[in-house]
Amino acid sequence: MLKKYLPSVVKNTPASSRKEREIEIIVADNGSTDNSLEVLAKDFPSVKTIVLDQNYGFAEGYNRAIAQVDSEYTVLLNSDVEVTEGWLDPLLAYLDTHTDVAAVQPKIRSWVRRSHFEHAGAAGGYLSKLYFPYCRGRILWHVEEDKGQYDTAAEVDWTSGACMCVRTKVYKECGGLDAAFFAHMEEIDLCWRMRNAGWRLVCLPQSVVYHLGGGALSYESPRKTYLNHRNNLLMIYKNKQHPCGVLFVRGLLDYVAACFYLLQGRWGAFKAVFQARRDYRKMKKAY
Repeated sequence: MLKKYLPSVVKNTPASSRKEREIEIIVADNGSTDNSLEVLAKDFPSVKTIVLDQNYGFAEGYNRAIAQVDSEYTVLLNSDVEVTEGWLDPLLAYLDTHTDVAAVQPKIRSWVRRSHFEHAGAAGGYLSKLYFPYCRGRILWHVEEDKGQYDTAAEVDWTSGACMCVRTKVYKECGGLDAAFFAHMEEIDLCWRMRNAGWRLVCLPQSVVYHLGGGALSYESPRKTYLNHRNNLLMIYKNKQHPCGVLFVRGLLDYVAACFYLLQGRWGAFKAVFQARRDYRKMKKAY
């Protein structure tokens, strides 16, 4: 991932912008057990590293890294994202001129099918009435081809953790990513908290990046199914006023999903739904 995607970040992210803004590229090593640190030292000497002592997951890994960052803005960028020339300028310029916006994201296309949107973020994220996440350019498993149909800036419910430019102070004041989530839905939960605090979120298609997706966990992984089901329930419980009605309906739909997985022969995903619901009931007490 580092060898394939980090060169585009180094190439297309200048050390300073037109306003002489200092820009620093940092790789947070989340307890890697391969030769990532050696590769960084040898091939990317200009890139700073923050070395964590173990794998804290996507959420707490970011929290611990950003705790060591004192910049006005921070871009959360997945290790499987290829950025394009000038990708950062629209994001920074928009935050500079819209002081009520906490975070922005670019248009996110698929690295594999470059003419199509990518699943995790596409052209801006929303929540349905039952708080299922979806995007401009993606609903469930269907991903649209990018034909310029979403080339306008739009206020959104959530910005993708694959590439999110956020005010560092707001990130910290709102509690950062929830470490208990470990991974998946954690950025949607944070965005919900930021909106509850009065901030707006925006997708800016003038900036484009390409995301591989599934680089850490494949879409068929039972672990991904477990985290998505569990964390979505926790997110609703935490952030919605009077959530009982929605959570009751979601419980019914979870069992429908489990039956669907079973009919597909995905025994691991079937079991993951029940484990997710058990762990949700245990974990919600902490909130």
